[in-house]
Amino acid sequence: MDPADNSFYEGKMAGILVEFLEVAITSIVYMKGIYPAGAFERRRYLNLVVHEVRHPALREYIHSAVSGLKPFIQKGSIERVAVIFSNNVNMTLERFIFKLAAKQSSDPSSETDALESSLRSFLTKLQVCQAQSAALPKDCRWEITGYFRSLPEDGPSKEGDSPLWVATGMSQWQSPPLITPIKSMSNGTLSLQLYLERNRRSQPSNAVQEQLKDPASAG
Repeated sequence: MDPADNSFYEGKMAGILVEFLEVAITSIVYMKGIYPAGAFERRRYLNLVVHEVRHPALREYIHSAVSGLKPFIQKGSIERVAVIFSNNVNMTLERFIFKLAAKQSSDPSSETDALESSLRSFLTKLQVCQAQSAALPKDCRWEITGYFRSLPEDGPSKEGDSPLWVATGMSQWQSPPLITPIKSMSNGTLSLQLYLERNRRSQPSNAVQEQLKDPASAG
């Protein structure tokens, strides 16, 4: 199936997915605790209490990054959207990855309620998965990255401008990461998976973990 011909990526359904990604990414950033709790405020989305960014610059970054992917999501060009956390020497520590796959549906508009119900369950799971991820250093960095099925063509640009998109790969770990599935769903129009990748090098060894649990055993 040609993703560009899939009616899922047009109109209301694509808008629902983009709005969900913005809310979910905000929830992940809040959960990781890299900003003060006062930088967020509560609101309702899909009959759930979620967090919204109060700081204008941070809110605009998340919104513009996700909404900027919408035309490519509509075309079926986006395969994964990742929230990447790195340390101050740019070593990746964690990646929360949303993997998207369209499915053919004769009437996608009839799937709206089912899709919103499934996305609600993703947000519920996110609210209780903090224990599955590791604490981050205070000087960590983070970014939102979209991974394409193929590199899109750049639009018109001025001579000397940097390209809008760069070729890269999903596997950028020096060693295989620790992978933790968080949630998956599949309905008539979309398959969506959320999983966490963690850098093995940033995880304490079993011996260190035991010492952390029982300091008296260190002697």
